[in-house]
Amino acid sequence: MDGLTGLLDGPRARGAFLLRSVFSSPWSMRIEDEAPLTLVALVRGTAWIQPASGPAVQLEPGDVAIARGPAPYVVSDDPATPPSIIIGPGQQCTTLYGVDLAEPMDLGVRTWGNDMNGSTTMLTGTYEELGEVGQRLLDALPPLVHVPRDQCDTPLVRLFHDEMVKEVPGQGAVLDRLLDVLLIAALRAWFGRPDAEAPAWYRANGDPIVGRALRTMQNHPAEPWTVASLASYIGVSRATLARRFAELVGEPPMSFLTSWRLSLAADLLRSPSETVGSVARQVGYSTPFALSTAFKRARGMSPQQFRQTALAPAGA
Repeated sequence: MDGLTGLLDGPRARGAFLLRSVFSSPWSMRIEDEAPLTLVALVRGTAWIQPASGPAVQLEPGDVAIARGPAPYVVSDDPATPPSIIIGPGQQCTTLYGVDLAEPMDLGVRTWGNDMNGSTTMLTGTYEELGEVGQRLLDALPPLVHVPRDQCDTPLVRLFHDEMVKEVPGQGAVLDRLLDVLLIAALRAWFGRPDAEAPAWYRANGDPIVGRALRTMQNHPAEPWTVASLASYIGVSRATLARRFAELVGEPPMSFLTSWRLSLAADLLRSPSETVGSVARQVGYSTPFALSTAFKRARGMSPQQFRQTALAPAGA
């Protein structure tokens, strides 16, 4: 598993908010849903996205944008068009005065907008929850990522559009998977750009020694790794691995492993079917007490307290 694979295994879309929007100008929406991650793909026409900070970005057909929340942003036909639609938490759509727009602007299966024959069509996929593993990657993203079509030339946008309007058994799961694949394709293209400020551990994946060490720890977190055993497994000296890992990743191998294990543990603790003991075994701690000690040291709370907080109903 690498960082991008971890992104899918963390914030994997499960019942993501999915929508096709069709508009005729003028139109403008202020997005205040506080969702941690939203993908927008333009199918036809043009659109602009204005993040809370930074310049507005114009989208052309085939372009993909990724907005990292919870800060608000505006999507419109033109940066000069004032917002007339507010998208709030829970994807509640209203006018500036609070009038509900969900039904008046309903255009059919997963389709919404002000004109079924409008000149602009875009697709939206919103991840409303993110796991700890995915957060490691998302922390490295700017508020808005723009991937032009020529940097991520893929048939996925058209396929996503065609599947969006189908109403057949299992279609929700199909769309969730397509959203995941489109997201990963866009992020891979963006991180591959020379000007992208990819995190050190992502760039280090390309190194023959450190990349293998990273993937080994990420794929097998339950193994009782030491720097010596990891170096032996990879086929280099302990000193070589320790020095090169620190140079490229910015921290020692065991520090990275601890952080990775605790992130995995935090994700697993969100599942009511897992016990602290079962989580401990899966992430490389010999006893629940050992996990609890490490977790509390890093997070300031016990695994049980974390679980209670993570599973508490919103607003509780």
